Amino acid sequence: MSGFTSYSETLKFMFQQLPMFQNIGKDAFKKDLTNTLALLNAIGNPHLNQKWIHVAGTNGKGSVSSMLAATLTAHGYKTGLYTSPHLIDFRERIRINGICISESTVIEFINLIYDKIMDLQPSFFEITVALAFYHFHKEQIDIGVIEVGLGGRLDSTNVITPILSVITNIGWDHMDMLGNTLTAIASEKGGIIKSKIPVAIGPMEEEPLRVLKNIAIDNSAKIYHDLAVDQGFERSLSLKGDYQKENIQTFTCAIEALKDLWFPLKRSVILDGLGNVTQLTGLRGRWEILQDNPFAVADTAHNEPGVKFTMTQFVNLLRRKQQELFDEYRTHIDVVPEMPRMHVIWGMVSDKDRGKILGLLPKDAQYYFCKPDVVRGYDANLLSQEAEVWGLFGESYNDVLSAYKAALNGAKPIDMIYVGGSTFVVGDLLKSLGN
Repeated sequence: MSGFTSYSETLKFMFQQLPMFQNIGKDAFKKDLTNTLALLNAIGNPHLNQKWIHVAGTNGKGSVSSMLAATLTAHGYKTGLYTSPHLIDFRERIRINGICISESTVIEFINLIYDKIMDLQPSFFEITVALAFYHFHKEQIDIGVIEVGLGGRLDSTNVITPILSVITNIGWDHMDMLGNTLTAIASEKGGIIKSKIPVAIGPMEEEPLRVLKNIAIDNSAKIYHDLAVDQGFERSLSLKGDYQKENIQTFTCAIEALKDLWFPLKRSVILDGLGNVTQLTGLRGRWEILQDNPFAVADTAHNEPGVKFTMTQFVNLLRRKQQELFDEYRTHIDVVPEMPRMHVIWGMVSDKDRGKILGLLPKDAQYYFCKPDVVRGYDANLLSQEAEVWGLFGESYNDVLSAYKAALNGAKPIDMIYVGGSTFVVGDLLKSLGN
């Protein structure tokens, strides 16, 4: 048994001694649930006999998980929420009614399970999942919303029997671990569908949808898909990224399933929860507006489907601003208005298909390439060179904050700034700005 006494010391042990996906990528992904089950068994199986909602998907699972947690919290349920990765503080991953797990509980758990950790040598994610269930059980939550980390079938969270499974969408991401076809990826994510447990399915292409429906039928799981969205849900939602329209569709299906499970949900309270998602859950980094004049926004979109959404929204916003200025000045024949320009702060991790994603970025922007502060962070100079092949030009910076400061210095008040490319880029900036 260890004798950790400080949070920083405990966290250092977790980050340095245990394989972490954010540091080493797929080598940290364990392709079975043996370690997770062994850890949970060692602490009395706190994941059993509890109400869980299990959320998987390529994009949107963090937003949908937070919408559901906010709704349940607003209804008075003591609601656990497990998400990953964190943006600023590790404790963000594990919350109850929006409150992060305490530092003392993290220390307590690692000391309790230390011998088992040394015996099993589990991954960082396996430890974190066990910690989440330990905390939720200890605090006697009413219900927990559990976001899948990667995939579904072999993800460490897939040790639970939920009351509801949710799959937001299926797209191209982590093909080296989940498969190089949408059918294969759907099969992996569909692994969270359980026998006779209802499943809410979000908008997606026909191919993966067919796979998920077949898995649900084989498991006698009732399917909730493509239900009409209450327009009040869209209007009330405090999360403003255009991609949230798809997420609110998934949320609607999940809410209908919960109603059929006899959860007494009231529309007025649902609207209140949606209007206060950030306050009730702590969710950040989803089309998060950093400032005005110049307008600056950060988003964690990091794969092909997510980047398509955010770049389309960013470019459309710029075009609207340009049109508004043109309309304002068109009666003044001798005046040519100064048009707003795009400034993009962009960083990536080394194991992404950078070519596909760089090809989605606007060519008429000024770029500020940077390296996120993780082991897998991709060198900014190399990224800049690769970006030039796609007609993207700019300077390189050693860190995200330096790039952001340079963009602020180079932008005029009417310009627009986007920060993204990786969850870790957004996390680095939010942490720096917070400090």
